[in-house]
Amino acid sequence: MNKNELILAGIESPADVQDLSLEALKTLSDEIRETIIRTVAQRGGHLASSLGVVELTVALLKIFSPPKDRIVFDVGHQAYAYKILTGRRDAFSTLRTKGGISGFPKREESPYDFFDVGHAGNAISVAAGLAQARCFNGDDHKVIAVVGDGSLTCGVSYEGLNQAGAAEKDLIIILNDNEMSISPNVGAMAAYLNRIMTGQIVTRFRAEVKNILKNVMGEPIYSLAKQFEDALKGFITPGKLFEDLGFKYVGPIDGHQVKHLVETFKNIKRFREPVLVHAITCKGKGYCQAEQNPSRFHGVGPFDIETGKVHSQPRPPSYTTVFGKALVKLASKDPKIVAITAAMEYGTGLAEFARLFPRRFFDVGIAEQHGIVFAAGLASEGYHPVVAIYSTFIQRGYDHLIHDVCMQNFPVVFAMDRAGIVGEDGPTHHGAFDIAFARSIPNLTVMAPADEDQLSDMLATALTLNSPVSIRYARADGLGVPIKKEPELIPVGKGRMMTEGEDLLIIAIGSMVDPAVQAADLLAKKGISAGVLDARFIKPLDEDLILEKSRAAGKVLVVEEGILAGGFGSAILELFSDKGLGGGSAVRMGISDAFVEHGTRAELLADLGLTPEGISAQAVSMLKDRPESKLRRFSSIRL
Repeated sequence: MNKNELILAGIESPADVQDLSLEALKTLSDEIRETIIRTVAQRGGHLASSLGVVELTVALLKIFSPPKDRIVFDVGHQAYAYKILTGRRDAFSTLRTKGGISGFPKREESPYDFFDVGHAGNAISVAAGLAQARCFNGDDHKVIAVVGDGSLTCGVSYEGLNQAGAAEKDLIIILNDNEMSISPNVGAMAAYLNRIMTGQIVTRFRAEVKNILKNVMGEPIYSLAKQFEDALKGFITPGKLFEDLGFKYVGPIDGHQVKHLVETFKNIKRFREPVLVHAITCKGKGYCQAEQNPSRFHGVGPFDIETGKVHSQPRPPSYTTVFGKALVKLASKDPKIVAITAAMEYGTGLAEFARLFPRRFFDVGIAEQHGIVFAAGLASEGYHPVVAIYSTFIQRGYDHLIHDVCMQNFPVVFAMDRAGIVGEDGPTHHGAFDIAFARSIPNLTVMAPADEDQLSDMLATALTLNSPVSIRYARADGLGVPIKKEPELIPVGKGRMMTEGEDLLIIAIGSMVDPAVQAADLLAKKGISAGVLDARFIKPLDEDLILEKSRAAGKVLVVEEGILAGGFGSAILELFSDKGLGGGSAVRMGISDAFVEHGTRAELLADLGLTPEGISAQAVSMLKDRPESKLRRFSSIRL
């Protein structure tokens, strides 16, 4: 190959990587890094984590051979380099766009993706299952789990380690450690010793020494030597923990030294036991802005490569920002307010709270279950915990939400960010299910603000209640509504009428209220008078207002940004049924019984019909057979 010819351009599959020299692998790593930076700068995505794992991925594909060998990632946003090297180089420019490739591993996208991954903590358990299936099938291939980016703060990762180590199956776990730092001398020595200790000569020598100590010198001498080895290893590395769980520990090694990685992977490929390779990497490697501020470049929108500044236009603050500022204001007056998040200090808007009230801020890592129970403990002693978690991630703590908070009626406030459609991260991250699972839990009050001012009011209201509360809000900018200097308390379970109408009632919740109001304006131009009711509360419902306005209108359209099965619309139909009211004139709009793919939030909402135009079109369809004298379908309602 010509020296000036791009190496990446010639890579069509992992087999092409295996033919490259070590020097070419270094050049390839640089080209991959350039490609990732250029694409994410244009499309947005997970940058820092992806840059940190480039050499690791290149070395894996040099030694191992997917799809025969199974490689699974935890979490999935480490997989950009893997995507580029497994036949998706040319498609990588479509990253996270509608109809383009996903930002996460996706089985239907490529035969090289063995498991869909978007949430942290599942890779070790998945790999254990793959290794067991290999055993059942009598196959001969390697199973590798690439674990990193805080995934070992997940309890489920240790459950997987516990089972996988005890099973003694041939399994390799690569721990991509991008938080721990070691000094250059220790790092170089550790890398050197590791390459020596995994070599065939030393491996045989250790086995022979073990045999001599145990069978010739006797068990006491062998035990003493083993204790000394364990003590030394535990002193200079965290390997003792993993070895006690049944894994041969290898490391720590420099995760950016291709030569060291290749030699190590080549050696451990011979092993037939559970192995954990501890690789130290740098988040954002190769892009100085991301190295200096990895949290900011964890998930980032389109940005300028030279400056690192995100492309943005003046717009209203996001609901996340409004929540963070409102909580700071309330906490400044109430020392009992504490904030809890699961590795999302910036993502949930709590950075300012953490700076101002460090003793009252708790980042529990990727451990939503623990965070919820921790909050319950605080609440039991009179504190006011606010747990800020993305809607999709609070699913992980569902049992604890019921058992440890709601069953005991503790006043924990759940700020459910990213509720509804989140956009480019796709089905693993859409917050589609929280209404359906939250409204079924006793003692839990469920609110959804229609604008940023109402979010501030709802947070203040929630903190006055002596019971658990959930507030769901979208991954979106506010509407530009002025926020009052001091929040007002909202009567629990009371909705409000936004517009009055005679032909149709649109009942909307949260992010769908403004589109419903706009839809009413479009309908007015067609000669249709539509009322819009902002329910504000999913639980408890404002039954009197809903029933009164439904009876008056005759036809009802319920709009929500959540799954229809068991959602807000279901709550309205249940209310009608309980009051002896037929549901034949009520129509629901929301997310159907399917997982929504990735695309921009605007694109996906349009596909679902959850726009002013979509809502008005549904209303027109409902009224197309409207008689001249208005039909009262709900006259049997019992108030």
